[in-house]
Amino acid sequence: MTHITSLALNFEPRACRAIGTGVASGRTSHRGFIVVSALIFATSAVLTLVRWGPMSAMPGMRMTGGWTMSMAWMRMPGQTWPAAAASFAVMWTVMMIAMMLPSLAPTLWRYREAICRARETRPGWLTALVGVGYFMVWALFGLAVYPLGIALAAVEMRHQALAGAVPMAAGVLVLMAGAFQFASWKAHHLACCRQAPGRGRTLPEDAAMAWGLGLRLGLHCICGCAGLTAILLVVGIMDWGAMAVITAAITAERLAPAGYRVARAIGVIAAGAGLFLIARAAGLA
Repeated sequence: MTHITSLALNFEPRACRAIGTGVASGRTSHRGFIVVSALIFATSAVLTLVRWGPMSAMPGMRMTGGWTMSMAWMRMPGQTWPAAAASFAVMWTVMMIAMMLPSLAPTLWRYREAICRARETRPGWLTALVGVGYFMVWALFGLAVYPLGIALAAVEMRHQALAGAVPMAAGVLVLMAGAFQFASWKAHHLACCRQAPGRGRTLPEDAAMAWGLGLRLGLHCICGCAGLTAILLVVGIMDWGAMAVITAAITAERLAPAGYRVARAIGVIAAGAGLFLIARAAGLA
């Protein structure tokens, strides 16, 4: 995260000069922001590939019911539980940067432009703080998810009957995640994520307020993405196809002009997938 902050600071002077020196300088600032965002995205994607790649290639543990337990919920040989939790939290955060940055970057850019119009002299620093606060929330969420995943995996390994019910339970959870896309809770948090920074409120112009804005954005994102995140955890946290589909879905509902309609369309698709998984678990498909 410190690296992200330092990268953003390199472009700080150009951003404010863009307000006062015209189109050419504005284009330079815009290109700088795009380059930094692209570098962060590429780095996080590569790190995710390097870390999860070898683990996803492992066969995993075949469970009653014909499903395979993800290696994400298992320790590596010789690894302690604290070390395993720390490793998971780091790679979870890196993965979230790769998945969420495409939808977050436009929000950060609008925030940067707005504080420049307010003649703030530290746009790079404040924008970086918003981003770091946002991903800090996701990191804490990962720390909360890991022990729950470990506990559930342990129970499933001890009780074959429970393990055999996992495919059906997965289908039900995916169906519920699809229904969640239509909920007013989802619509509220999606609206907060889609709102342009500075619209109808005073922009944070100091470090503490910028950090708080990042935390609020992260909380709204986690709440709004609860269904889609659940699908990722159920389908397979190390499944590249699932990561790509969930990333595309989150980006579309955040950035598309008709974002609410997109969210509902995603809900229909997810509900259909859930029904298929239920039918397959019941031996009907």
